[in-house]
Amino acid sequence: MKGIFKKALSLTMVAALAVSVAACGDGATMKKIEKSGKLVIGTSADYAPYEYHTMLDGKDTIVGIDISIAKEISKDLGVQLEIVDMGFDGLLAALNTNKVDIVIAGMNPDEERRKAVDFSKIYYEAKQGIMVRTGDKEKLKSIDDLKGKKVGAQLGTVQEKIAKEQIMDANLISLGKIPDLVMELKNRKIDALVVELPVANGYVRNNNDLALTDIAVKEDTGGSAIAVRKGNTDLVKLIDQTLDRLMKEGSIDKFVQEANEMNVTTEEK
Repeated sequence: MKGIFKKALSLTMVAALAVSVAACGDGATMKKIEKSGKLVIGTSADYAPYEYHTMLDGKDTIVGIDISIAKEISKDLGVQLEIVDMGFDGLLAALNTNKVDIVIAGMNPDEERRKAVDFSKIYYEAKQGIMVRTGDKEKLKSIDDLKGKKVGAQLGTVQEKIAKEQIMDANLISLGKIPDLVMELKNRKIDALVVELPVANGYVRNNNDLALTDIAVKEDTGGSAIAVRKGNTDLVKLIDQTLDRLMKEGSIDKFVQEANEMNVTTEEK
């Protein structure tokens, strides 16, 4: 949770995103979904186990926790699901320009994002971690050990904000996709990577040259939620009903387990 978050927009970006909000509320999104017979979701499929690419029956397919949740939402709405994959930092702009109906991408509903969009209830909470090369784990044991180091984080995410605010004098390297950051770490272009633990655990499990440190960062991300254009309270209510059902059934924990089991290699992310 891409978020991650997934994940912080600048005040300038928030202001720009808010321009189109007024015309998109009052149930407009639900009417669009009903008319088209499909739910178009925006996501950034480079963030296993939330959403990522893998091969199923010889076909490149986007899977993950968020995709399983989106399928349940579309089923409850009685419509087809359409997935639009893009860079994480462009998701809310796509939402507020009607290119997608909702955004589900491990996104944290932080204060700045709430100025631009509405959010569902929190559906999953994950802690943050610091991933390093295995050989550096004993060298990098505290936040102070990262002072002045090259630290990577996904662009536009809460992890990027953590690196900026909690790691003193960090030489921040921000890239759009997690796999690219992992390669930079492996190739010694960065020294550490701030990432959500479910994401980090998948990489560590599948790569002997990567490890999680015991470094603790402050947690104020608030978990992951689904973004909807401002004013579409009817759609938010329906999404929350599906989330309530899934949480009551224990389905989201099941989705997490399934996504981690399916995510067997770094190359599939």
